Amino acid sequence: MSFEWLNTTLGEICGAQGGAIQTGPFGSQLHTSDYKEFGIPVVMPTNIGESGIDEDCIARIDGFDVERLSQHKLKIGDIVFSRRGDVTKNALVRLHEVGWLCGTGCLKVRLGDEAIADAKFISYCLRLPETKEWLIRHAVGATMPNLNTGILSAVPITLPPLQSQLGIAATLGALDDRITLLRETNTTLEAIAQALFKSWFVDFDPVRSKAENLEPVGMDATTAALFPDSFEESESGLVPMGWRLMPLESAYEINPPRKLKKGEVAPYLDMASVGTQGHVVSGFINREVGGGTKFINGDTLLARITPCLENGKSAFVDFLSNDQTGWGSTEFVVLRPKAPLPPYHGYLLARHPMFREYAIQSMSGTSGRQRVQNDVLGRYSVVVPSDKVAEAFGLAVGSIQQKISANQEHAKTLTQIRDTLLPRLISGQLRLPDTEVANENMLSEAV
Repeated sequence: MSFEWLNTTLGEICGAQGGAIQTGPFGSQLHTSDYKEFGIPVVMPTNIGESGIDEDCIARIDGFDVERLSQHKLKIGDIVFSRRGDVTKNALVRLHEVGWLCGTGCLKVRLGDEAIADAKFISYCLRLPETKEWLIRHAVGATMPNLNTGILSAVPITLPPLQSQLGIAATLGALDDRITLLRETNTTLEAIAQALFKSWFVDFDPVRSKAENLEPVGMDATTAALFPDSFEESESGLVPMGWRLMPLESAYEINPPRKLKKGEVAPYLDMASVGTQGHVVSGFINREVGGGTKFINGDTLLARITPCLENGKSAFVDFLSNDQTGWGSTEFVVLRPKAPLPPYHGYLLARHPMFREYAIQSMSGTSGRQRVQNDVLGRYSVVVPSDKVAEAFGLAVGSIQQKISANQEHAKTLTQIRDTLLPRLISGQLRLPDTEVANENMLSEAV
């Protein structure tokens, strides 16, 4: 390593650049009653994700409270840390997040004028495995790890010359941008599938159009011909002619039997690896089988317990080998549509607001441990179309599901490349002229 590389600390960098490390507002400054449905976002530890600040389910406050707590407003290049729990979580503030508030349970790192240290480079330093280990080792608290400004100030940082920092940050940032684009594409693809599900099986748009002697919008003539042009009465209202309204327990298998021997090693999925958005999971591990829910590719997993059900934790199983059976938390309900409904129908149903509202309202049990029961889910009414409509729907959404899975695999490959390059670039083991060659080698190996 060159003599130009400097061993320092996060606090020394902030001090040299006119920055500071600050604790977010305490509970006495920001109460639950202050939060509004609309307003300025407040970043809490739960909002700090792998790819930055997650705006989904973020708390908000009005402009008056933002100005009252103006010392906690975020600027571009700030780094927000989780102060308790998972103390390794941190996110770099981006342009569209300027003016948001560093919330309770967080710490704000403001690096200052960036004369010697680039904020994006520092954010990558803070994602190094050895930095995460250091934070865990130095956090205080027996039951829940906590950080404070003193601990964060002491985080060791190795600084190369500023130009090298900018180059490293640009290289890693380009990979992150590609990963983000793939994830955003998946969000768009899933929204298309959800819109199709709602149009065909909730709003019955093609049938309504044909009943009014209109051509269904956005549909070719061959597909349009598969739909009826009238409705018939059912106990729950009008349904398309020839379609059936069935209880979920008749249209689906709920927790179908799967075989795994106790003690054998099989893919295990925990609740934390299932997201509140998107059908893909963040990962799984191979583990000796114990008691738990069993599943195979094509199954949908629905979290049945509070707060996971309310938060929207659901997943579509497409990450196993063809002959594999996986297992996971007992708090998953496994849903698998019966013919003629295609497998992805189960996931789209699990994400649909009407079904989720029914499941949430049907939860029972003691406070804090409420869950929805299988027999209650089984009474939910599902519209089952003709075989040909179900087949057409399966082809459309099946193609989308496969694209999402392919994008996820590509994102996973890019993530592995980024995580391999990260420590080598920051330590100086790999210099920028060598990075392009290393990238090409790792991509070819991954393929």
